[in-house]
Amino acid sequence: WGGPTGRRNNPDAESNMLRLLAAFRQQGLTVAFTRHNSREAVSPLKFSLPTGDQKQGFEPLPGEIVVSKDVNSGFVGTDLEIQLRRKGISRLVIVGFFTNMCVETTTRMAGNLGFDTYLVPDCCATSNRIGLDGADYDPELVHDMTVANLHREFCTAITPGDVLGLLDADAPGLERIQGNE
Repeated sequence: WGGPTGRRNNPDAESNMLRLLAAFRQQGLTVAFTRHNSREAVSPLKFSLPTGDQKQGFEPLPGEIVVSKDVNSGFVGTDLEIQLRRKGISRLVIVGFFTNMCVETTTRMAGNLGFDTYLVPDCCATSNRIGLDGADYDPELVHDMTVANLHREFCTAITPGDVLGLLDADAPGLERIQGNE
């Protein structure tokens, strides 16, 4: 989960995700998992390899949505949108790995498809990237730039506490900031 170089940001991403997952489950809300099954035979994201197993603690429960994908978007080549729409879901809270890959692509698509989309950067992480000129871009910079590109265009970026507030019926609503309509 540290990417090809082992360097990643946000060591608290998993614990933050688990906190939100528990809250969603406690309230009986729909939870959806997208699992990346690489097209490459030796990828660490190949289901048939030990590294392709579902991360411990994130095992789906019966009745939760699980889609397998082989591209970055959770919507391309899957029935995720159909399953969400059939359940009447219009608001998505997105978390996961890697911020600048699957999270970014799925968030963009969700916004483009008209979902009221919230991204939780504290529940995401990524690794460093190597530029065309060989520059080594720090994972925190990659993460922050990805969030900056998405916020106010395809989603509203919020904190885990904001998400928990959205789940509280007495909490005032968050200001929705999306410009992709």
